[in-house]
Amino acid sequence: MIQRLIGAIIVTESEKMSWDLSQMVEFDDPAYIEERLTAAIKATEAFRERYRGKIESFNANDVLELLDSMNELELQFDGPITYSRYMYAADMNQDVAKHLYDKFRNTFASKTQALAFINLELGALITKRAEIIDDPLLTEYKHYLEKIQRSIPHMLTELEEQIVIAKDKNGVRAWSMLQGDWLASRTYEIEIDGETKTLPYGEIVGLYEHANRAIRKRAHQVVYENLGKDEIIWSSALRSVFSDHLTMCKLRNWPSPLTQSYISNDVDEDTINALMNTIEKNVDVYRNYLRLKAKAMKLEKLGNWDIDAPLPNAPEKKYTWDEARTIIIDAYTDFDEEVGQWMDEMYERRHIDGQVRAGKRSGAFCATWHAGQSAYILQSYNGIMGDLFTQAHELGHAMHAYLGTRAQKPSNYKIGSCIAETGSIFGELLLAEKLLSQDVKKEEKQAILAAILDGFGGTAYQVSTRVWFESMLYEAIEKGKYLDGEKISELWLKAREKMYGDSVEWLPEMRWWWTMKLHFYMANYRYYNYPYVYAQLFVYAMYRLYKEQGKEFVPKMKALLAAGSSKSPKDLAEGIGFNVTTEEFWQKGIDQFKEFVKLFEETL
Repeated sequence: MIQRLIGAIIVTESEKMSWDLSQMVEFDDPAYIEERLTAAIKATEAFRERYRGKIESFNANDVLELLDSMNELELQFDGPITYSRYMYAADMNQDVAKHLYDKFRNTFASKTQALAFINLELGALITKRAEIIDDPLLTEYKHYLEKIQRSIPHMLTELEEQIVIAKDKNGVRAWSMLQGDWLASRTYEIEIDGETKTLPYGEIVGLYEHANRAIRKRAHQVVYENLGKDEIIWSSALRSVFSDHLTMCKLRNWPSPLTQSYISNDVDEDTINALMNTIEKNVDVYRNYLRLKAKAMKLEKLGNWDIDAPLPNAPEKKYTWDEARTIIIDAYTDFDEEVGQWMDEMYERRHIDGQVRAGKRSGAFCATWHAGQSAYILQSYNGIMGDLFTQAHELGHAMHAYLGTRAQKPSNYKIGSCIAETGSIFGELLLAEKLLSQDVKKEEKQAILAAILDGFGGTAYQVSTRVWFESMLYEAIEKGKYLDGEKISELWLKAREKMYGDSVEWLPEMRWWWTMKLHFYMANYRYYNYPYVYAQLFVYAMYRLYKEQGKEFVPKMKALLAAGSSKSPKDLAEGIGFNVTTEEFWQKGIDQFKEFVKLFEETL
């Protein structure tokens, strides 16, 4: 077995691709972690006893003490809580992980219920004395308080808030958990080179970018025909999650299903309308790229199994874990030496879990570990170029975490998704720039550009399709239509047609695409998708500025990421000269995409 030495510790090749969560806790022992989770509930109850019923009469100094104490409480138990969540994400089939995750769920519900009074009482205080938001003592928390002020019209009583949390635990959150658990437990049989293999979901999706077109096509068929067989499970879960949200819209007086997301993401309707209008007006830009890719692949038209596929003349290259580490660290170091050192630390301290295993959560994510001023990343790494870009993407989140946790307390690091994707997408562009700067042949340059364009197309355009689809689902429910699997699929096909037109050939099984997309099932997280579109266009516009200003831009980018949620996305944009409420601004992101398309076309 291949081994390498880190300090005095021998780490195997397998181990270095698995994260080490033990750093989050004083003792890496399930019994100890359970004790800490129990202690978290007791500490929260003591906090509640200390402050509940008193906040409405607080002065600025009292509010400052409250918020500082709240942040200290969160940091105190950040480790064991995060450990319990992500041990389960790495292996949902492990009994200890299941047990700790269940304990986490109970702890989370108890803590959330116990602390529900804080925003309610702060809301009552702000209603009586709005001027307290501008008190100099509370400058650090000003935007935090402004966000509470925005939520005041939609707050319930404390008892009602507690009842909502209680019903969510075994209601909407249980449906969300079911979808994730069910998907993680699925296996798929596929024949490759005459051999039938049984693969977990995390591994078979790696075949979507296989060089062999027939294998890509069969992988899509196998996954989605099997998902379609379970459509009763998926439709029941989705219907419950969506119906629950519409119920909460009525209870909280949210004018539309989108309102919660506007508040949560700290954005406004005009901005998001300008964003989505820009996408809709530019669908032909994406369709043009898809036709160019078909030409590069010597196809009359792309199949859906070709959209994210490597080009046939692309070098058949796989990246080892160490090669990925070197390339990505170099890309971030070229941008900023301090950031490059942090990214190296993520590998060195084994904060990245790339090993493919049954029971592992699908997809990829980066989780901030605020108490450790760091982050942890999960992905299934198969060594293809797409995995390289995924790793660079998630490390961009880590860059955000390193900067933000050093500058902000937890309450000012509740980042809405529009800004949360900023560092990650920028990281993808840094990797692309690094790859393109190397002495590469035309075929490799073409493949790199295709990876960039595929990424933008998937995140800006395909994700916009999901936004339209989600709106169609809510409209259907509000009109009294019953959303069984077939009806949901019909709406998905309608949204897909609006984006792709006749530019792509679709397998019939792809009508079940919606079944596996975790974003639709996340409890109390509706309209998860448009923030990705926002971030994609926002970062591409920023990248144009970076290319113009060079190193002068770096401090601006680091300041934006370090701000966490202490400023609104609109204010962060204004800080670098952008007005996100206009379609003219969002067009800058599309124009950068067009530039990459032009470079790609020149290689054909």
